[in-house]
Amino acid sequence: MNWEVLFWKFLKFGVVGFSGLFVDFGVTYLVKEIMKGHKYLANSLGFICAATSNYILNRIWTFESHTDQIGVEYLKFFGVSVVGLLFSNAIIWVLHEKVKMNFYVAKVISIGVVVVWNFFANLIFTFN
Repeated sequence: MNWEVLFWKFLKFGVVGFSGLFVDFGVTYLVKEIMKGHKYLANSLGFICAATSNYILNRIWTFESHTDQIGVEYLKFFGVSVVGLLFSNAIIWVLHEKVKMNFYVAKVISIGVVVVWNFFANLIFTFN
């Protein structure tokens, strides 16, 4: 794969991820602030909902997957996302609990790290 194709796929992945950001933060806010749920449960649910919407958009637009093995592909994508979720929660835990950074600022930083992981893991493993 040449650098130009990789660049455009990463850009598309970023656009999809940005849409997922609204899903993630929306669900996180709903569960944490409105429903008074635990912050890590809220973060996890937000991340899972965003991962699902991101799979659909990335399958269709970013990676243009045509496999009929949608269930297997989704499970691979979701597995990559779960590893990303573990990274996300670890980063948030360190930044929020130990460094005393605002929860949502820590979440933004974690998203920046996890998006790089998710792109390359999905490029190599899920949509190869």
